[in-house]
Amino acid sequence: MGLNLEDKKAVVAEVSEKLVNAQTVVVAEYAGIEVGDITALRAKARQSGVYLRVLKNTLVRRAVAETQFAPLAAEMTGPLIYGISEDPVAAAKVLNEFAKTNDKLKLKAGVYAGKLLDKAGVQALASIPSREELLAKLLGVMQAPVSGFACALAALAKQREEAAA
Repeated sequence: MGLNLEDKKAVVAEVSEKLVNAQTVVVAEYAGIEVGDITALRAKARQSGVYLRVLKNTLVRRAVAETQFAPLAAEMTGPLIYGISEDPVAAAKVLNEFAKTNDKLKLKAGVYAGKLLDKAGVQALASIPSREELLAKLLGVMQAPVSGFACALAALAKQREEAAA
């Protein structure tokens, strides 16, 4: 059953709202994927903060018009699933990881920072560590000198205790 005009306007408004804060949009062809696999992909996307949805291409074209994602309109053909994320790498990472385990999902294109990415560009974007991974690495680097200093203090205190005894 097709969407009526009000439903179409609601979809365009919803997608436009997601695009306002988005940094990345990735599209992939999903034909032939089983329902259980799509459900697992959606769950992973939710965990990663990615808006993932199968949408009518004509409605998404309207939503991306006059945004930084407008270059993607030329790639919107066929049955597509759209991944939209505020995190620059989350959408690419979720869809790329799923495509590695399910050959029916085919990455098609994406847009990051107003630049159109082909399949290889999306895969390259997906290989960048996420913000959380980078923050964890930075925290580890910052903690190393502090923990080393604490160990040195503990060893010095032990040494002075032994010398005093």
